[in-house]
Amino acid sequence: MSRSAEIIRNTSETKIKLFIDLDGSGASEVDTGIGFFDHMLISFAKHGFFDLNVKVDGDLHVDSHHTIEDTGIVLGEAIKQAAGDKKGIKRYGSFVLPMDETLILCGLDLSGRPYFDTDLSFTADRVGGFDTEMVREFFYAVSYASSMNLHIRQLSGTNNHHLMEGAFKAFAKALDEATGMDPRITDVLSTKGAL
Repeated sequence: MSRSAEIIRNTSETKIKLFIDLDGSGASEVDTGIGFFDHMLISFAKHGFFDLNVKVDGDLHVDSHHTIEDTGIVLGEAIKQAAGDKKGIKRYGSFVLPMDETLILCGLDLSGRPYFDTDLSFTADRVGGFDTEMVREFFYAVSYASSMNLHIRQLSGTNNHHLMEGAFKAFAKALDEATGMDPRITDVLSTKGAL
């Protein structure tokens, strides 16, 4: 059974085509027009063992907001579609990721109920062409489009590059765990019988 999805979303602000395979090898082709955002999505794919193809044509002459937020929406939709009925998946995932002086905790639940919270604290306006305030908007969009409960915590850290990269990698590792299959789970991991 293929756990993959392709989403195409075109608006007056962005044109996005995204493919994800939850059971991939970490291969990726990413072009969003924002170099550091590309780096984050490539890291997400590599460390989550997701195959990911992303092509975005956004209104970067305005700013990075629409490109980053809309990519989050599409990624969330693709994760939700690829996870399908969620039968047999572990549902929960968490990871504590160290990156030099930075330590990031990510916990998530593929519950069908969207919620996002974070306490990431940046001291710079941007890293490369990626506005740091857009980290929150990206993960918010992913969590709501995928109906995922997502928490990202900054346990330590001062370097803005490390904080951003740590968040994306910790999210990848937690999502890989949550979407992993467990042979003991014959239906969905819920007393309600649905996720």
